[in-house]
Amino acid sequence: MGLPKIIQGGMGAGVSNWELARAVSIEGQLGVVSGIALEVIMARRLQSGDEGGHVRRALAAFPDQAVATRILGEYFRESMLDRALARLPRPHRIADPDTLIQETIAASFMEIFLAKEGHDLPVGVNLLTKIELPILASLYGAMLAGVDFVIMGAGIPREVPGILDRLSRHEDVSMALHVEGATATDDFRSYLSPRKVLGNLPGELRRPSFFPIVSSNVLATTMVRKATGRVDGLVIESPVAGGHNAPPRGELMLDANGEPVYGPKDEVVVERIADLGVPFYLAGGWGRPEKVREALGLGAAGVQVGTVFAFCRESGLMRSLKEMSLVKAARGLGQVFTDVLASPTGFPFKVLSLEGTMSELMEYLRRPRVCDLGFLRHLYKKEDGTVGYRCPAEPEASWVAKGGAPEQAQGRKCLCNGLMANLGWGFERPGGYFEKPLLTVGSYFDQVRQFLRGEGDTYSARDVIAHLMRDLAPQT
Repeated sequence: MGLPKIIQGGMGAGVSNWELARAVSIEGQLGVVSGIALEVIMARRLQSGDEGGHVRRALAAFPDQAVATRILGEYFRESMLDRALARLPRPHRIADPDTLIQETIAASFMEIFLAKEGHDLPVGVNLLTKIELPILASLYGAMLAGVDFVIMGAGIPREVPGILDRLSRHEDVSMALHVEGATATDDFRSYLSPRKVLGNLPGELRRPSFFPIVSSNVLATTMVRKATGRVDGLVIESPVAGGHNAPPRGELMLDANGEPVYGPKDEVVVERIADLGVPFYLAGGWGRPEKVREALGLGAAGVQVGTVFAFCRESGLMRSLKEMSLVKAARGLGQVFTDVLASPTGFPFKVLSLEGTMSELMEYLRRPRVCDLGFLRHLYKKEDGTVGYRCPAEPEASWVAKGGAPEQAQGRKCLCNGLMANLGWGFERPGGYFEKPLLTVGSYFDQVRQFLRGEGDTYSARDVIAHLMRDLAPQT
Protein backbone atom coordinates (compact mmCIF):
# COMPACT_ATOMS: atom_id res chain seq x y z
CA MET A 1 0.00 0.00 0.00
CA GLY A 2 1.36 3.44 -0.93
CA LEU A 3 1.43 6.59 1.15
CA PRO A 4 -1.94 7.87 2.35
CA LYS A 5 -3.53 10.96 0.86
CA ILE A 6 -4.82 12.12 4.25
CA ILE A 7 -2.91 12.42 7.50
CA GLN A 8 -5.20 13.01 10.47
CA GLY A 9 -3.56 15.63 12.67
CA GLY A 10 -2.29 14.87 16.16
CA MET A 11 -4.30 17.40 18.17
CA GLY A 12 -3.98 18.65 21.71
CA ALA A 13 -3.72 16.08 24.48
CA GLY A 14 -6.10 13.17 24.04
CA VAL A 15 -8.26 14.75 21.31
CA SER A 16 -6.49 12.64 18.69
CA ASN A 17 -7.02 9.50 20.75
CA TRP A 18 -6.70 5.86 19.81
CA GLU A 19 -10.34 5.59 18.77
CA LEU A 20 -10.02 8.40 16.25
CA ALA A 21 -6.68 7.17 14.91
CA ARG A 22 -8.00 3.63 14.55
CA ALA A 23 -11.11 4.81 12.71
CA VAL A 24 -9.01 6.82 10.25
CA SER A 25 -6.49 4.03 9.64
CA ILE A 26 -9.22 1.48 8.99
CA GLU A 27 -10.45 3.77 6.21
CA GLY A 28 -7.04 3.53 4.52
CA GLN A 29 -5.62 6.89 5.61
CA LEU A 30 -3.07 7.66 8.33
CA GLY A 31 -4.59 7.79 11.79
CA VAL A 32 -2.39 9.62 14.29
CA VAL A 33 -2.54 9.68 18.08
CA SER A 34 -1.37 12.65 20.07
CA GLY A 35 1.55 11.51 22.21
CA ILE A 36 1.24 14.44 24.63
CA ALA A 37 0.56 13.79 28.33
CA LEU A 38 -0.36 10.16 27.74
CA GLU A 39 0.96 9.12 31.16
CA VAL A 40 -1.56 11.48 32.78
CA ILE A 41 -4.32 10.33 30.42
CA MET A 42 -3.57 6.67 31.19
CA ALA A 43 -3.75 7.38 34.92
CA ARG A 44 -7.04 9.27 34.58
CA ARG A 45 -8.61 6.50 32.50
CA LEU A 46 -7.64 3.94 35.13
CA GLN A 47 -8.79 6.15 37.99
CA SER A 48 -12.12 6.57 36.18
CA GLY A 49 -12.74 2.82 36.11
CA ASP A 50 -11.30 2.07 32.64
CA GLU A 51 -14.67 1.68 30.93
CA GLY A 52 -14.43 -1.07 28.33
CA GLY A 53 -11.22 -2.37 29.89
CA HIS A 54 -9.12 -0.83 27.10
CA VAL A 55 -6.17 0.33 29.21
CA ARG A 56 -6.02 -2.98 31.06
CA ARG A 57 -6.14 -4.88 27.78
CA ALA A 58 -3.24 -2.84 26.40
CA LEU A 59 -1.20 -3.24 29.59
CA ALA A 60 -1.78 -7.00 29.44
CA ALA A 61 0.21 -6.94 26.18
CA PHE A 62 3.01 -4.73 27.54
CA PRO A 63 6.40 -6.52 27.44
CA ASP A 64 7.27 -5.90 31.10
CA GLN A 65 4.38 -7.30 33.12
CA ALA A 66 5.95 -6.29 36.42
CA VAL A 67 5.69 -2.66 35.34
CA ALA A 68 2.13 -3.17 34.07
CA THR A 69 1.09 -4.73 37.39
CA ARG A 70 2.60 -1.85 39.36
CA ILE A 71 0.78 0.73 37.20
CA LEU A 72 -2.55 -1.03 37.70
CA GLY A 73 -2.01 -1.20 41.44
CA GLU A 74 -1.08 2.47 41.56
CA TYR A 75 -3.90 3.92 39.47
CA PHE A 76 -6.80 1.57 38.77
CA ARG A 77 -9.98 2.26 40.72
CA GLU A 78 -13.54 1.11 40.12
CA SER A 79 -14.72 4.75 40.24
CA MET A 80 -13.14 8.18 39.98
CA LEU A 81 -11.23 9.40 43.02
CA ASP A 82 -11.38 12.95 44.30
CA ARG A 83 -10.03 14.91 41.32
CA ALA A 84 -8.02 17.19 43.57
CA LEU A 85 -6.36 14.34 45.48
CA ALA A 86 -5.79 11.57 42.92
CA ARG A 87 -2.07 11.24 42.27
CA LEU A 88 -0.85 11.77 38.73
CA PRO A 89 2.51 11.27 37.04
CA ARG A 90 4.58 14.46 37.01
CA PRO A 91 6.99 15.21 34.14
CA HIS A 92 9.25 17.13 36.51
CA ARG A 93 9.30 14.51 39.29
CA ILE A 94 12.94 13.53 39.87
CA ALA A 95 12.79 11.52 43.10
CA ASP A 96 12.12 8.30 41.16
CA PRO A 97 12.84 8.97 37.48
CA ASP A 98 12.72 5.30 36.43
CA THR A 99 9.11 5.03 37.61
CA LEU A 100 8.05 8.03 35.54
CA ILE A 101 9.96 6.73 32.51
CA GLN A 102 8.24 3.36 32.81
CA GLU A 103 4.82 4.99 33.05
CA THR A 104 5.53 7.16 30.00
CA ILE A 105 6.71 4.17 27.96
CA ALA A 106 3.67 2.13 28.99
CA ALA A 107 1.24 4.96 28.23
CA SER A 108 2.67 5.51 24.76
CA PHE A 109 2.56 1.75 24.14
CA MET A 110 -1.07 1.70 25.31
CA GLU A 111 -2.30 4.33 22.86
CA ILE A 112 -0.56 2.85 19.82
CA PHE A 113 -1.53 -0.72 20.75
CA LEU A 114 -5.20 0.25 20.93
CA ALA A 115 -5.04 2.30 17.70
CA LYS A 116 -3.54 -0.69 15.85
CA GLU A 117 -5.71 -3.36 17.47
CA GLY A 118 -7.57 -5.57 15.01
CA HIS A 119 -5.91 -4.38 11.78
CA ASP A 120 -2.48 -4.14 10.14
CA LEU A 121 -2.79 -0.66 8.64
CA PRO A 122 -0.39 2.21 9.48
CA VAL A 123 -0.77 4.33 12.61
CA GLY A 124 1.29 7.38 13.60
CA VAL A 125 2.16 9.31 16.74
CA ASN A 126 2.52 13.09 17.00
CA LEU A 127 4.87 14.67 19.55
CA LEU A 128 5.79 18.26 20.39
CA THR A 129 9.53 18.92 20.26
CA LYS A 130 8.98 21.67 22.84
CA ILE A 131 7.94 19.08 25.46
CA GLU A 132 11.40 17.59 25.68
CA LEU A 133 11.63 15.45 28.81
CA PRO A 134 9.14 12.68 27.81
CA ILE A 135 10.25 12.41 24.16
CA LEU A 136 12.66 9.47 24.44
CA ALA A 137 10.30 7.37 26.55
CA SER A 138 7.30 8.30 24.38
CA LEU A 139 9.11 7.28 21.19
CA TYR A 140 10.25 4.00 22.67
CA GLY A 141 6.82 3.06 24.00
CA ALA A 142 5.24 3.79 20.62
CA MET A 143 7.88 1.68 18.87
CA LEU A 144 7.28 -1.24 21.25
CA ALA A 145 3.67 -1.17 20.06
CA GLY A 146 4.69 -1.07 16.36
CA VAL A 147 4.06 2.59 15.48
CA ASP A 148 4.51 3.22 11.75
CA PHE A 149 5.04 7.00 11.58
CA VAL A 150 6.51 9.57 13.97
CA ILE A 151 5.44 13.17 13.32
CA MET A 152 7.00 16.01 15.31
CA GLY A 153 6.63 19.79 15.27
CA ALA A 154 7.12 22.88 17.47
CA GLY A 155 10.89 22.77 17.23
CA ILE A 156 13.80 21.36 15.26
CA PRO A 157 14.04 17.62 16.06
CA ARG A 158 17.32 16.98 14.21
CA GLU A 159 18.44 14.24 16.63
CA VAL A 160 15.28 12.16 16.42
CA PRO A 161 16.01 10.15 13.23
CA GLY A 162 19.21 8.76 14.72
CA ILE A 163 17.42 8.12 18.03
CA LEU A 164 14.81 6.05 16.21
CA ASP A 165 17.58 3.98 14.62
CA ARG A 166 19.14 3.19 18.01
CA LEU A 167 15.85 2.58 19.82
CA SER A 168 14.92 -0.02 17.21
CA ARG A 169 17.89 -2.01 18.60
CA HIS A 170 17.03 -1.18 22.25
CA GLU A 171 20.25 0.81 22.55
CA ASP A 172 20.89 3.63 25.03
CA VAL A 173 19.98 7.05 23.65
CA SER A 174 20.27 10.68 24.68
CA MET A 175 18.94 13.99 23.41
CA ALA A 176 20.10 17.56 23.95
CA LEU A 177 17.85 19.68 26.14
CA HIS A 178 17.19 23.37 25.72
CA VAL A 179 18.12 24.89 29.08
CA GLU A 180 17.73 28.63 29.48
CA GLY A 181 20.93 30.23 30.74
CA ALA A 182 23.14 27.36 29.59
CA THR A 183 26.53 28.22 28.10
CA ALA A 184 28.53 26.68 25.29
CA THR A 185 30.40 24.51 27.81
CA ASP A 186 27.22 22.99 29.24
CA ASP A 187 25.84 19.72 27.92
CA PHE A 188 22.39 19.12 29.35
CA ARG A 189 20.78 15.98 27.96
CA SER A 190 17.98 13.54 28.66
CA TYR A 191 18.81 9.82 28.67
CA LEU A 192 17.03 6.52 28.18
CA SER A 193 18.50 3.06 28.74
CA PRO A 194 15.76 0.66 27.61
CA ARG A 195 17.36 -2.45 29.10
CA LYS A 196 17.75 -0.75 32.49
CA VAL A 197 14.16 0.42 32.89
CA LEU A 198 12.32 -2.55 31.34
CA GLY A 199 12.72 -6.30 31.30
CA ASN A 200 11.61 -9.01 28.85
CA LEU A 201 12.22 -6.88 25.76
CA PRO A 202 11.33 -8.24 22.31
CA GLY A 203 13.75 -8.59 19.41
CA GLU A 204 14.75 -5.74 17.14
CA LEU A 205 11.93 -3.28 16.49
CA ARG A 206 10.82 -1.88 13.15
CA ARG A 207 12.04 1.69 12.73
CA PRO A 208 9.08 3.99 11.99
CA SER A 209 9.09 6.59 9.24
CA PHE A 210 9.92 10.08 10.46
CA PHE A 211 8.02 13.15 9.23
CA PRO A 212 8.95 16.44 10.95
CA ILE A 213 6.52 19.36 10.76
CA VAL A 214 8.20 22.44 9.31
CA SER A 215 7.04 25.92 8.41
CA SER A 216 9.83 27.24 6.17
CA ASN A 217 12.04 26.17 3.30
CA VAL A 218 15.12 26.70 5.47
CA LEU A 219 13.89 24.35 8.17
CA ALA A 220 12.76 21.77 5.62
CA THR A 221 16.22 21.77 4.04
CA THR A 222 17.92 21.59 7.44
CA MET A 223 15.90 18.57 8.49
CA VAL A 224 16.40 16.63 5.27
CA ARG A 225 20.11 17.35 4.87
CA LYS A 226 21.41 17.78 8.42
CA ALA A 227 19.39 15.45 10.63
CA THR A 228 21.18 12.59 12.39
CA GLY A 229 19.45 9.97 10.28
CA ARG A 230 16.89 9.39 7.56
CA VAL A 231 14.01 11.85 7.21
CA ASP A 232 11.30 10.00 5.31
CA GLY A 233 9.02 12.93 4.53
CA LEU A 234 7.83 16.36 5.63
CA VAL A 235 4.64 18.04 6.81
CA ILE A 236 4.58 21.67 5.65
CA GLU A 237 2.41 23.64 8.04
CA SER A 238 1.09 27.15 7.40
CA PRO A 239 0.24 29.70 10.12
CA VAL A 240 -3.51 29.01 9.80
CA ALA A 241 -3.12 25.56 11.36
CA GLY A 242 -4.50 24.97 14.84
CA GLY A 243 -2.45 24.57 18.00
CA HIS A 244 1.00 26.13 18.15
CA ASN A 245 2.18 28.13 15.15
CA ALA A 246 5.71 29.09 14.28
CA PRO A 247 6.31 32.76 15.14
CA PRO A 248 6.55 35.17 12.18
CA ARG A 249 10.08 35.55 10.88
CA GLY A 250 11.67 38.87 11.75
CA GLU A 251 10.27 41.46 14.14
CA LEU A 252 6.91 40.54 15.67
CA MET A 253 4.13 42.81 14.44
CA LEU A 254 0.49 42.63 15.53
CA ASP A 255 -2.61 43.61 13.60
CA ALA A 256 -5.52 45.67 14.95
CA ASN A 257 -6.94 42.58 16.69
CA GLY A 258 -3.65 41.80 18.43
CA GLU A 259 -2.82 38.82 16.22
CA PRO A 260 0.62 38.22 14.67
CA VAL A 261 1.17 39.44 11.12
CA TYR A 262 2.72 36.94 8.73
CA GLY A 263 4.38 38.15 5.55
CA PRO A 264 6.23 36.95 2.45
CA LYS A 265 9.16 35.66 4.53
CA ASP A 266 6.78 33.19 6.15
CA GLU A 267 5.52 31.73 2.88
CA VAL A 268 6.84 28.34 1.81
CA VAL A 269 7.92 27.87 -1.81
CA VAL A 270 6.43 24.46 -2.52
CA GLU A 271 8.53 23.89 -5.64
CA ARG A 272 11.69 24.05 -3.54
CA ILE A 273 10.22 21.55 -1.09
CA ALA A 274 9.66 19.14 -3.96
CA ASP A 275 13.32 19.50 -4.94
CA LEU A 276 14.37 17.96 -1.61
CA GLY A 277 13.31 14.57 -2.95
CA VAL A 278 11.11 13.35 -0.08
CA PRO A 279 7.31 13.05 0.08
CA PHE A 280 5.58 16.01 1.67
CA TYR A 281 2.13 16.91 2.97
CA LEU A 282 0.53 20.34 3.20
CA ALA A 283 -1.14 21.31 6.47
CA GLY A 284 -3.25 24.23 7.64
CA GLY A 285 -6.51 25.04 5.83
CA TRP A 286 -6.49 22.04 3.47
CA GLY A 287 -9.65 20.36 4.81
CA ARG A 288 -11.78 20.55 1.65
CA PRO A 289 -11.97 18.22 -1.39
CA GLU A 290 -10.78 20.95 -3.76
CA LYS A 291 -7.82 21.68 -1.48
CA VAL A 292 -6.82 18.02 -1.53
CA ARG A 293 -6.83 18.13 -5.32
CA GLU A 294 -4.83 21.34 -5.27
CA ALA A 295 -2.21 19.87 -2.96
CA LEU A 296 -1.77 16.82 -5.18
CA GLY A 297 -1.45 19.12 -8.17
CA LEU A 298 1.40 20.92 -6.40
CA GLY A 299 3.29 17.66 -6.07
CA ALA A 300 2.35 16.89 -2.46
CA ALA A 301 1.67 13.31 -1.39
CA GLY A 302 -1.46 14.61 0.30
CA VAL A 303 -2.65 16.83 3.14
CA GLN A 304 -2.66 16.80 6.91
CA VAL A 305 -6.06 17.75 8.35
CA GLY A 306 -6.81 18.39 12.00
CA THR A 307 -9.73 20.61 12.93
CA VAL A 308 -12.48 18.74 11.08
CA PHE A 309 -11.38 15.49 12.74
CA ALA A 310 -11.34 17.08 16.21
CA PHE A 311 -15.14 17.36 16.26
CA CYS A 312 -16.09 13.97 14.85
CA ARG A 313 -17.70 11.36 17.07
CA GLU A 314 -14.54 9.31 17.65
CA SER A 315 -12.35 12.13 18.97
CA GLY A 316 -11.53 12.43 22.65
CA LEU A 317 -12.97 15.93 23.03
CA MET A 318 -15.55 16.17 25.84
CA ARG A 319 -19.04 15.70 24.40
CA SER A 320 -20.53 18.91 25.78
CA LEU A 321 -17.61 20.94 24.43
CA LYS A 322 -17.94 19.25 21.07
CA GLU A 323 -21.68 19.92 20.91
CA MET A 324 -21.25 23.58 21.83
CA SER A 325 -18.58 24.01 19.16
CA LEU A 326 -20.69 22.30 16.48
CA VAL A 327 -23.57 24.66 17.18
CA LYS A 328 -21.24 27.60 16.59
CA ALA A 329 -19.97 25.98 13.40
CA ALA A 330 -23.51 25.34 12.12
CA ARG A 331 -24.41 28.99 12.73
CA GLY A 332 -21.18 30.29 11.24
CA LEU A 333 -20.28 32.01 14.51
CA GLY A 334 -16.93 30.42 15.32
CA GLN A 335 -14.23 32.99 16.11
CA VAL A 336 -10.60 31.93 16.21
CA PHE A 337 -7.92 34.09 17.78
CA THR A 338 -4.18 33.62 17.36
CA ASP A 339 -2.94 34.51 20.84
CA VAL A 340 0.75 35.45 21.04
CA LEU A 341 0.70 35.39 24.86
CA ALA A 342 -1.41 32.39 25.87
CA SER A 343 1.09 29.55 25.50
CA PRO A 344 3.91 29.20 28.03
CA THR A 345 6.08 28.06 25.10
CA GLY A 346 6.16 31.56 23.64
CA PHE A 347 4.76 30.26 20.35
CA PRO A 348 1.51 31.79 19.01
CA PHE A 349 -1.44 29.57 19.90
CA LYS A 350 -4.87 29.47 18.24
CA VAL A 351 -7.93 29.50 20.51
CA LEU A 352 -11.63 29.04 19.68
CA SER A 353 -13.82 31.58 21.49
CA LEU A 354 -16.32 29.64 23.59
CA GLU A 355 -18.41 30.69 26.56
CA GLY A 356 -17.24 29.25 29.87
CA THR A 357 -13.75 28.43 28.64
CA MET A 358 -10.35 30.01 29.18
CA SER A 359 -10.79 31.86 25.89
CA GLU A 360 -12.77 34.46 27.86
CA LEU A 361 -10.90 37.20 29.72
CA MET A 362 -13.04 36.90 32.84
CA GLU A 363 -12.41 33.16 33.09
CA TYR A 364 -8.69 33.80 32.72
CA LEU A 365 -8.77 36.41 35.49
CA ARG A 366 -10.84 34.14 37.80
CA ARG A 367 -8.43 31.23 37.61
CA PRO A 368 -5.85 30.98 40.42
CA ARG A 369 -2.39 30.84 38.86
CA VAL A 370 -0.98 27.40 39.57
CA CYS A 371 1.32 25.04 37.65
CA ASP A 372 0.91 21.44 38.78
CA LEU A 373 1.07 19.31 35.62
CA GLY A 374 4.21 20.93 34.30
CA PHE A 375 4.50 19.62 30.74
CA LEU A 376 5.33 23.07 29.35
CA ARG A 377 7.67 24.17 32.12
CA HIS A 378 10.90 25.73 30.94
CA LEU A 379 14.22 24.21 31.95
CA TYR A 380 16.71 26.75 33.27
CA LYS A 381 20.22 26.67 34.73
CA LYS A 382 20.25 27.48 38.43
CA GLU A 383 23.07 29.28 40.20
CA ASP A 384 24.45 25.97 41.46
CA GLY A 385 24.67 24.64 37.90
CA THR A 386 21.74 22.23 38.18
CA VAL A 387 18.53 22.33 36.17
CA GLY A 388 15.41 23.99 37.55
CA TYR A 389 11.83 24.18 36.31
CA ARG A 390 9.70 27.29 35.84
CA CYS A 391 6.60 28.24 33.89
CA PRO A 392 5.44 31.75 32.93
CA ALA A 393 1.86 30.61 33.69
CA GLU A 394 2.69 29.78 37.32
CA PRO A 395 2.22 32.39 40.10
CA GLU A 396 4.16 35.46 39.00
CA ALA A 397 6.07 35.73 42.28
CA SER A 398 7.31 32.16 41.90
CA TRP A 399 8.26 32.75 38.25
CA VAL A 400 10.21 35.89 39.12
CA ALA A 401 11.90 34.22 42.11
CA LYS A 402 13.28 31.65 39.67
CA GLY A 403 14.75 34.39 37.47
CA GLY A 404 11.90 34.80 35.02
CA ALA A 405 11.17 38.25 33.61
CA PRO A 406 7.88 39.68 35.00
CA GLU A 407 6.64 40.78 31.57
CA GLN A 408 6.92 37.20 30.27
CA ALA A 409 4.25 36.10 32.76
CA GLN A 410 1.63 38.52 31.45
CA GLY A 411 -1.31 36.86 29.70
CA ARG A 412 0.07 33.33 29.97
CA LYS A 413 -2.53 30.56 30.30
CA CYS A 414 -2.18 27.08 31.73
CA LEU A 415 -2.46 24.96 28.59
CA CYS A 416 -1.74 21.76 30.51
CA ASN A 417 -4.83 21.98 32.71
CA GLY A 418 -6.91 23.52 29.91
CA LEU A 419 -6.17 20.62 27.58
CA MET A 420 -7.00 18.08 30.29
CA ALA A 421 -10.29 19.90 30.91
CA ASN A 422 -11.04 19.52 27.18
CA LEU A 423 -11.28 15.79 27.87
CA GLY A 424 -13.50 16.19 30.93
CA TRP A 425 -10.67 15.76 33.44
CA GLY A 426 -10.32 19.23 34.87
CA PHE A 427 -9.22 19.57 38.49
CA GLU A 428 -11.51 20.99 41.14
CA ARG A 429 -9.35 23.37 43.17
CA PRO A 430 -9.62 24.10 46.89
CA GLY A 431 -12.19 26.84 47.23
CA GLY A 432 -14.39 25.39 44.48
CA TYR A 433 -12.69 26.64 41.32
CA PHE A 434 -13.03 24.08 38.52
CA GLU A 435 -10.48 24.07 35.71
CA LYS A 436 -11.96 25.31 32.42
CA PRO A 437 -11.25 24.00 28.93
CA LEU A 438 -9.09 25.81 26.38
CA LEU A 439 -9.89 24.63 22.88
CA THR A 440 -7.54 25.10 19.95
CA VAL A 441 -8.62 24.92 16.29
CA GLY A 442 -7.34 26.12 12.95
CA SER A 443 -8.24 29.46 11.40
CA TYR A 444 -10.59 27.66 9.02
CA PHE A 445 -12.82 26.31 11.78
CA ASP A 446 -15.76 27.06 9.48
CA GLN A 447 -14.74 24.04 7.39
CA VAL A 448 -16.54 21.96 10.01
CA ARG A 449 -19.86 23.24 8.56
CA GLN A 450 -19.46 21.13 5.42
CA PHE A 451 -20.16 18.00 7.51
CA LEU A 452 -23.27 19.32 9.27
CA ARG A 453 -26.80 19.28 7.90
CA GLY A 454 -28.03 21.45 10.76
CA GLU A 455 -27.80 22.09 14.47
CA GLY A 456 -27.58 18.93 16.55
CA ASP A 457 -25.98 16.96 13.72
CA THR A 458 -22.77 14.97 14.22
CA TYR A 459 -20.41 13.17 11.89
CA SER A 460 -17.77 10.44 11.89
CA ALA A 461 -14.15 10.13 10.82
CA ARG A 462 -15.40 8.01 7.93
CA ASP A 463 -17.62 10.89 6.80
CA VAL A 464 -14.61 13.23 6.79
CA ILE A 465 -12.46 10.91 4.71
CA ALA A 466 -15.23 10.11 2.22
CA HIS A 467 -15.86 13.83 1.71
CA LEU A 468 -12.22 14.82 1.33
CA MET A 469 -11.54 11.94 -1.08
CA ARG A 470 -14.76 12.22 -3.08
CA ASP A 471 -13.16 13.53 -6.28
CA LEU A 472 -10.12 11.25 -6.25
CA ALA A 473 -9.75 7.86 -7.85
CA PRO A 474 -9.61 4.95 -5.36
CA GLN A 475 -6.11 4.11 -4.13
CA THR A 476 -4.53 0.97 -5.45
